[in-house]
Amino acid sequence: MNRNFANFGIGHVNPPISDSAMYEFDTGAQMTEMFETGIAGRYLYGRHLSPSNHLLAEELAQLEGTESACVMATGMGAISCVVMQLCQTGDEIVASRTVYGGTYALFANLLPKFGIRTSFVNMNNLVEVQRSITDKTKIVYCETLSNPLLACPDLVALSKLCKAQGIKLVVDNTFTPIIVHPATLGADIVVHSLTKYINGMGDHLGGAVCASSEFIASLLDVNTGSSMLLGPTMDAQVSAAIRKNLQTLPIRVMQHSKNAITVSRKLQENGYPVVYPGLPSHPDHTRFSEIADPAFGCGAVFTFDCRDRETADLFMQELVRKGIGHLAVSLGFVQTLFSMPACSTSSEIPEEERDRMGLSTGFVRFSVGVEPDSELLANQILDAANKIIKSL
Repeated sequence: MNRNFANFGIGHVNPPISDSAMYEFDTGAQMTEMFETGIAGRYLYGRHLSPSNHLLAEELAQLEGTESACVMATGMGAISCVVMQLCQTGDEIVASRTVYGGTYALFANLLPKFGIRTSFVNMNNLVEVQRSITDKTKIVYCETLSNPLLACPDLVALSKLCKAQGIKLVVDNTFTPIIVHPATLGADIVVHSLTKYINGMGDHLGGAVCASSEFIASLLDVNTGSSMLLGPTMDAQVSAAIRKNLQTLPIRVMQHSKNAITVSRKLQENGYPVVYPGLPSHPDHTRFSEIADPAFGCGAVFTFDCRDRETADLFMQELVRKGIGHLAVSLGFVQTLFSMPACSTSSEIPEEERDRMGLSTGFVRFSVGVEPDSELLANQILDAANKIIKSL
């Protein structure tokens, strides 16, 4: 029986889930052709590609405005596969100094074992970026909004710099899906942790790479593809769940942003040191406003410096006591989350480097949820701040 999956999902409001680990062929010659060149609409083995993963990848490529995409088990899996596909021993990366702690650890601690060196720079300083590029540089890596300091680099200028020297610009767009489209601004490759806003429910891990068809095909190549050979495969049940949640991304992001601007503005008006790209006080506010889709606001994340770890901890405990969100390391959940990055998601970064970045132990990162009453949420967080911080 010939089972062609070319039209898999057509006619279904929610496409069926393909939970098969392998796919059959009519002849040995057909199987050989699949290994050598591939056959449109056919699938080989779950580690390579599956109908469910393919459907999610197609929607993510459409979301980011790229030719193609592929999905993986985690965001770090996506980042790692991109780096391993583009770099070999002796190559170099120029990366933002303020990247996510896991990315920093990958670049600073693991990649040197394979002879790949990374220079960490102020990505908002194009002169510093330019000076760090050598003839061995293969990647310039940054985040649309840096995690957790929320710096917004000039993606257009970085793209021009990279293209002039034949370097790939890789951008992590986890914080700003649907708000910013780095590929339209010149990024060659866009990566995501789907765990965060794209899934949004805090129940599944996932990663994605959005890029040209040529690059995605190289990741999936049976002989040399890092995704194929390292095997960070997303389970079909997970991809189907994330794909369903992706459908609500626009309305979730709008409410995230509405709540975040309301809360951050309320705190700032009451004298608290808030950093949020939607506030004119943010150093990159103008730049971010120029690249963000105004229909979706400026995202869910803002930061709040409590000066020291003890005050930050008391403040977060008060939020928990009041039933406001969760003290948890992630972001993108439908309920408000908060954490101290210097003691958690950025703890991989050495203390002296955190000091250089301006990331204190009293630094709190908020990922504002989609709670229905923005003013109520803002007043609750302000009350907690007044009780803990103003009393000290």
